[in-house]
Amino acid sequence: MGIIVWLVMGGLVGWVASLIMGTDGQQGIILNIVVGIVGALIGGWLIGPLLGAGSINEGITVMSFVVSLIGAVILLGILSLFQRRSAR
Repeated sequence: MGIIVWLVMGGLVGWVASLIMGTDGQQGIILNIVVGIVGALIGGWLIGPLLGAGSINEGITVMSFVVSLIGAVILLGILSLFQRRSAR
């Protein structure tokens, strides 16, 4: 059941992050899931301890969603920096 939660939440977090960053038209569902899961890992590692938020493994809460979303936005921001440099 845990993997299903990761896939669903990863897809949702990745989709919302891509809407925020304006990359929704460039990504498909698989990339949204990957961005959401990696963003959740980044957010849980960097931001979770600062805010005292639990991870998605401990339960789906608004705070764990927000932490995952912030991590996904950070990931998309870093990726957009690399894409701009390679286009120059």
